[in-house]
Amino acid sequence: MVDKNSDIVKEKGEYSSDLAFYRFIIDSLPTGVLTVNADRKITGFNPWAERITGYSSEEALGQYCGALLKGAMCHAHCPLKTVLHGHKPVSLATSTIVNKWGETIPIRMSTAGLFNDKGALIGGVESFQDISHLKKLEREKENIISMFAHDMKSALTIIGGFALRLLKKGRHTDEKKVKRYLGIIKDESGKLESLVNDFLEFSRLQTGKLKLNFSSISLDKELMELLDSYRLKASQAGIELVLQNEEGLSIIEADTRQLRRVFTNLLDNAIKFSDGKGKITISTNETTEQVIVKVKDEGIGIEYDQLPYIFDSFHQGQAGREAEGFGLGLAAVKAIVEGHGGRVFVASELGKGSVFTLVLPKIQKGDNKENMELFR
Repeated sequence: MVDKNSDIVKEKGEYSSDLAFYRFIIDSLPTGVLTVNADRKITGFNPWAERITGYSSEEALGQYCGALLKGAMCHAHCPLKTVLHGHKPVSLATSTIVNKWGETIPIRMSTAGLFNDKGALIGGVESFQDISHLKKLEREKENIISMFAHDMKSALTIIGGFALRLLKKGRHTDEKKVKRYLGIIKDESGKLESLVNDFLEFSRLQTGKLKLNFSSISLDKELMELLDSYRLKASQAGIELVLQNEEGLSIIEADTRQLRRVFTNLLDNAIKFSDGKGKITISTNETTEQVIVKVKDEGIGIEYDQLPYIFDSFHQGQAGREAEGFGLGLAAVKAIVEGHGGRVFVASELGKGSVFTLVLPKIQKGDNKENMELFR
């Protein structure tokens, strides 16, 4: 006698096992995957989607996809609307989303409809990959080419021109002119040396060879010492330095030298673009697991369309092109902060100044400690 009930139970068990296996595969994929129902509300959100967007699965489930991700295609050309309305799947479209911290993330995505056994549409699935690194490399390539075409050619032309004058006139050139020409040659060769050093720095950032030596430090002490060393420079530029930390910060694990470099770069940047007015304020606070430091200036600010690229190597906004340097200071800030397992953000309004926010963990976790020799 055949037990039909046992066959049904077996089929259900196999079906449940299959679903668990498929869920395991989706959760293991190194790409963001989300599913939505027919109303475009999120029904699934894998760990890689959490990693790219910053939202947990609990935060995402039940939310409208467009409201959560604020994608560039969400309104006029929503790919999920396209597939849910019965059109063809969208394959490898390039767009952007906005993560939990307000950062614009370039993505490459594919979208398709989900159908039940009867062929009825029940929702959609979207997979997406963060292509920030690829976009960043494209911009850096363009910036490097521009750098060679302008800065190196300009310096070499000046050096060659004044060297030629000295060769042509020789002993007939008076001593004052000789000194002036040699001074110009020295200054321009110094610019070339600075550019070469920046390229070496760029290479270290690109290959992740930034060595971090962690130890227990007092961030309060480091910030106070740094501000004391900068007061004269700020005063000469007509700027007031202020440290706001009503309560002492906890001891944290960090690389003292590299973290000082972070704040040095941020203070130099703030002074450079403060336009000789206002004040620079460093404020601190902490949560259970993190310390938060903000560096705020009242300077010229950053163009809105430049904000997504401000931490790129060799990037200089319109204002930055008028100042010295080659645009590696903020790239170094980001590399060092992320090497500590932290994050750095910027908010700015043109003509009203900028605020750089650093979020640093108090304790370095196991993975970071094990991998810290990868940074040199």
